[in-house]
Amino acid sequence: MKVLLRRNVSNLGKIGEVVEVKEGYARNYLIPQQVAVKPTKANLRAVELDKERYLAELAKKKEEIQAKVAVVDGKELTISARANEEGHLYGSIGPAQIVAELAKQDVFIEEEYIALDSPIRQLDKYDVPIKFDDEIAATISVWVVPVHDETTKEESVEVEAKAETETEESTEE
Repeated sequence: MKVLLRRNVSNLGKIGEVVEVKEGYARNYLIPQQVAVKPTKANLRAVELDKERYLAELAKKKEEIQAKVAVVDGKELTISARANEEGHLYGSIGPAQIVAELAKQDVFIEEEYIALDSPIRQLDKYDVPIKFDDEIAATISVWVVPVHDETTKEESVEVEAKAETETEESTEE
């Protein structure tokens, strides 16, 4: 059965195209969901108008995305996380933490754009791709560093003070 697509459908076609599909798929899904219509002359004209509006809207969105890419591309973030001596994190860092860190720098993007293959679980520097669109992407550098707790700072100050007193006592003798 031939249908005229009113929207882009992955693995099928783009808006305004006439495609051949199985009758059940058209009758049970595409037509009831208003994703496709029968290819009549009136429907062809209506879909052409929809296509023009869609393309104008798409061009506007691409301009907005390009502006975001210019702000985000090449940015460096530092995220502190608790880790053991080998550098393995006690948790993991995912898109939510990266988006939160970007928000602290007044850069606001959605989590769905962060294209991490798997969560970050190790201390290191990572190049994280941000895919806004199939064609438009940016890359940010994320440094994952260990957290320096206040207790460890106090302990290190105590150790340094103890070492100084021992040094003073040994010089007095």
